[in-house]
Amino acid sequence: MIAHEDAHLIVVDKPAGLVMHPAAGAETGTLVNALLYHCGPSLAGIGGERRPGIVHRIDKDTSGLVVAAKTEAAMAGLAALFAAHDIERTYTAIAWGIPSLGNPRLAGLPAVAATPEGGLRIEAAIHRHPTDRKRMAVVRKGGRHAITHLQLEETLEGPACRLTCRLQTGRTHQIRVHARHIGHPLIGDPVYGRGRTPPPDAPAALTDFPRQALHAAKLGFRHPITGEAMAFESPLPPDMAALLADLRRKRPGER
Repeated sequence: MIAHEDAHLIVVDKPAGLVMHPAAGAETGTLVNALLYHCGPSLAGIGGERRPGIVHRIDKDTSGLVVAAKTEAAMAGLAALFAAHDIERTYTAIAWGIPSLGNPRLAGLPAVAATPEGGLRIEAAIHRHPTDRKRMAVVRKGGRHAITHLQLEETLEGPACRLTCRLQTGRTHQIRVHARHIGHPLIGDPVYGRGRTPPPDAPAALTDFPRQALHAAKLGFRHPITGEAMAFESPLPPDMAALLADLRRKRPGER
């Protein structure tokens, strides 16, 4: 779904399951293919032949807002905003457990600190996993600087929680990696949720969710050409909304 379009850029609300750009094994049926069809040949080559118009990415199974450039000037301007971390990117996530600095294990992580709003600030560099090249991992030396802000919004059955996640930087799989690092991987995450054993009485909605429960809910930036402040919001997709509804249900006998 198109959230906004003008002569210079387009903002798309991407569904889960859609790959951003062609790659080995996914040459067609991608967001880039759809953009080329919608925008026409003028988009081809903007920022590169393989990823025309693509300034940033969200994972295949993450839903939500992405912006793409339609001109070279917009591409350069958006790239500068992302490089300066001058973009608002806020995600909604549903994660295992209830993160709290009152937990001694979490409080002892050097990369984690409290925020003035009562949330968590995770500052931990990210690099390729040393033995699994398809994964990323928090590393003590090297890697790319990464900061994520997490705010607990709601506690749920499971136990689980709804989080607001704000990216101060944007690294591959950043929210998913940082969530795993603090011991609260995202529900349904097939890569970073591995090894998490749900409680025996965990609701089926938690154990059966088919993707990482992550949605790019807000995107804000200054238009790279006009300077206008742009702000977009995307409601939760039906699968995550249904998951939340299931996890809000009280157990039999509860008041």
